Amino acid sequence: METDELKVAWLDLDKRLAQSDRINLALYKDSKVDKARTSLRPLFWGQVLQMLFGIAFIALASLLWMQGPTMPASVLVVGIFVHVYGIAVTAMSGMTLGLIRGIDYAASVVAIQKQLARLRRAYIISGMVAGLPWWLLWVAVLIVLAGLGGGDLVAKAPALLWIALGIGIPGLLGTWWFHRWSHISARPKLAKAVHDSLTGSSLRKAQRVLDEIEQFRTE
Repeated sequence: METDELKVAWLDLDKRLAQSDRINLALYKDSKVDKARTSLRPLFWGQVLQMLFGIAFIALASLLWMQGPTMPASVLVVGIFVHVYGIAVTAMSGMTLGLIRGIDYAASVVAIQKQLARLRRAYIISGMVAGLPWWLLWVAVLIVLAGLGGGDLVAKAPALLWIALGIGIPGLLGTWWFHRWSHISARPKLAKAVHDSLTGSSLRKAQRVLDEIEQFRTE
């Protein structure tokens, strides 16, 4: 075989191998992307439940407004707090659901990773909005329920409000302090554990799948 013919044969072989690699990568990516999409389903349904949870608080506050302006001012103020909480939880859940539905799985791995990063931030904020207020929200719910029954828990049991503030405010401050303390560079394992607990298993699984795709591409 002449030298020129040998070069042509090698170039043709390289071209076929490169084409085969692209096909294998595409097939591998498709199968893994399906797995990533499936891993986010629990997160999707969890946000649906959280949205319904927020709507329930909007409904609870609405029942209070239906009682008319004769309600004690303290109950009305607490009712506003409960109503705002319900709206915030519903809105953040809706935003998170929109990001989940908006992921373009046909995009590149880097693009999908950026979309997951935005989803992770929204999910963490959504969880904080839904969870942190409960340091104080539990007593607000009791006050609203008492108000629906025609009672004024703030007037009848003011000690309960002070107990709630005495527990809730230190609880919020302690949560904030622990989060900052855990992210000190000298405690990387603790910081990772806290981050993973906030991120959720569904997002971590999806990220691992994308990492596997990127590793397969670079090998």
